[in-house]
Amino acid sequence: MADLRITKTGVHLSAVIEDGAQIGADVAIGPFCHVGPDVVLGDGVELVSHVAVHGRTSVGARTRIFPFASIGHQPQDLKFHGEPSVLEIGADCLIREGVTMNPGTEGGGLKTVVGKGCAFLANSHVAHDCHVGDHVILSNNVMLAGHTRVGDYVIMGGGSALHQFVRVGSHAFIGGLAGVENDVIPYGMALGNRAYLAGLNLVGLKRRGFSRESIHDLRRAYRLLFAAEGTLKERVEDVGGEFASHPQVQEILDFIRDAADRAVLTPREVKDVSA
Repeated sequence: MADLRITKTGVHLSAVIEDGAQIGADVAIGPFCHVGPDVVLGDGVELVSHVAVHGRTSVGARTRIFPFASIGHQPQDLKFHGEPSVLEIGADCLIREGVTMNPGTEGGGLKTVVGKGCAFLANSHVAHDCHVGDHVILSNNVMLAGHTRVGDYVIMGGGSALHQFVRVGSHAFIGGLAGVENDVIPYGMALGNRAYLAGLNLVGLKRRGFSRESIHDLRRAYRLLFAAEGTLKERVEDVGGEFASHPQVQEILDFIRDAADRAVLTPREVKDVSA
């Protein structure tokens, strides 16, 4: 360990790097960091200071982790019995102060996965067996319970939380302090505690460069999907036929059809019936 700390540029002498850890090129490890024996740090990773990375954790290239983050320690699941689970973090992520991320468990496929280009702001939490897509933003104090699925480009406002097994589709927006018990469709916006579907994430769609035509079609499909008439299953089939050539609408419909553990979040005035 001593030799590694002397020869590896950018590693502070107070840092502890256990034997077996794999450290990429141009890695910077600041004061009082602790890197466990099964950790892999990709090229250009920076641990600013007082960062603890443990377990079978891999951190993608150029990811920056700020003080007092706890990454890869034992999951907060009372059924966990030491199984060899992993945590995978993608490249170019920003992990701010006090963030916690846990590896998977036997009941969830033994893996927690975080995509590339994500930002996890102070004190946010990624629980065991979560799958987080690319370019996701978790604001301060956001909580992801175990087994949740978060799609690409999702933004979660401060203090919001996902119930276990909840899915959030790509490009969705979760408002601050929202408590989300059910699945949020792609491009949807969830507000309130308990959360309800408040429409489409129009601001996000415009910022991501979706065309006016695509946004118009999404709005029309949304109104039809969550109309008062018929069952949700019937409305899904009707909208599927009308928008057969629209990829974003079909993404929403596929998401609804794939629903499993949790119901699909609906607007306040719409009853969620599937048959």
